[in-house]
Amino acid sequence: MPVTDTSERLRSTMMLVLLACLPGVLTLLWQHGWGTLFNLILCAGSTLASEALLLKLQQRPVLAALNDGSALVSATLLAVALPAYAPWWVPVVASASAIALGKHLYGGVGKNPFNPAMLGYAVALLTFPQHMTQWPGAQLLDAATSLQHVFGLSGNAQADAWSQATILDGLRNNRSLTIDELFSSHPGFGHLGGRGSEWVNLAFLLGGLLLLQRKVFSWHAPAGLLASLFIVSLLCWNGAGSDSNGSPLLHLFSGSTMLAAFFIATEPVSGPRSPQARLLFGLGMGILIYLIRTWGSYPDGTAFAVLLMNLCVPTLERWADRRNAVAP
Repeated sequence: MPVTDTSERLRSTMMLVLLACLPGVLTLLWQHGWGTLFNLILCAGSTLASEALLLKLQQRPVLAALNDGSALVSATLLAVALPAYAPWWVPVVASASAIALGKHLYGGVGKNPFNPAMLGYAVALLTFPQHMTQWPGAQLLDAATSLQHVFGLSGNAQADAWSQATILDGLRNNRSLTIDELFSSHPGFGHLGGRGSEWVNLAFLLGGLLLLQRKVFSWHAPAGLLASLFIVSLLCWNGAGSDSNGSPLLHLFSGSTMLAAFFIATEPVSGPRSPQARLLFGLGMGILIYLIRTWGSYPDGTAFAVLLMNLCVPTLERWADRRNAVAP
């Protein structure tokens, strides 16, 4: 009976997380069109197929494990993080890697030391670097053209007609334009951050606040991430000159900031258990995201930030335990 209750609680939590992802997913569909839908279908199908195959090879119950919803949550987080219109093999490889390397390599649900979705994303980023930098611009593609791009029916040379560098990439590589000139000349810039990504971040913020209100997770990791990203970007903000690293608001509402804060940093298995450790976990993630965005080789850095902080979880937990032990 306790096992059944635990399974039901896990399934209910996963369904609530999927519901909270819905505003962000719908906003991405509005912004990027069919490519996001194809990512969701490919990631969900590949994740469930990989999960079923690995469970079968381990002679473990398949339907009960698939029914808990954890695989669908990983698939959704991976799908919204990947570039829309990426070739079909990118989400397939990323999803299979997330399940095999991020989950079943360590024993399955509840035993993974790394965030499965971000591990799959990192594998795709390292394996297919060119495809992972082709983000859609403002032009929406119709269903037929989208299918051609996703399934390789049109040459890669056509990607220049619909893709563009993200604003974080444009900001990092800017050498001569002021921030005002960059905002006016780059089609990807909006009012505060990236055009479209502002709305996407607001949508994931809304979903995250729902999960926070329902007590799916505590405030510590999201608050730590957003606070540290805001503070370090404020301290390193050098105005509107050509060497500017971007304002705090730009960093908060660009890239995958709110997705990272409320859906990645709060993953319960690979993250810390104690509130103090969660706060430090979020603080470290925010600092690493800024460092990678500004001086690293990748424009966003969420995946590598969370994977590096996953390595620090045992140390953070030991520190929190010692602190609680000496507290009066």
